[in-house]
Amino acid sequence: QSGAACCLMHNRKSAEYSDFMPELLEDLRGTLDLAAAAGIARERIILDPGIGFAKSCEQNLTAMHRLDELAASRKSVIGLSLGLPVEERLEGTLATTAIGVLRGATFVRVHDVKENLRAARMALAIRREARPGEGA
Repeated sequence: QSGAACCLMHNRKSAEYSDFMPELLEDLRGTLDLAAAAGIARERIILDPGIGFAKSCEQNLTAMHRLDELAASRKSVIGLSLGLPVEERLEGTLATTAIGVLRGATFVRVHDVKENLRAARMALAIRREARPGEGA
């Protein structure tokens, strides 16, 4: 009723999937249906693929790589991929932010806001340049 935006994050009890991406997308569609039934307008919803929640490292990477099919914190996928402790994952987070924005993400949830905002702005500049004629 307030018109506030909400973030719907994907999660499951386990990382067991028969066919990962179709199931992830189906789960998110079900969550969107629940939100619509509760009266939440689609344009007020932010979808979060739940990187680091009930997914293997490989599944997390797949979700990020295929983020454009959905319309990306210092996640464990960064640590597992780079073999780094939490305090050394900034560069990995910046890479996931930039790739997420390039693949269509309109919202990222991060700890290092200033650095990630700069990475996102650069990715947006690159994305705009790749699509001549598109407004700023």
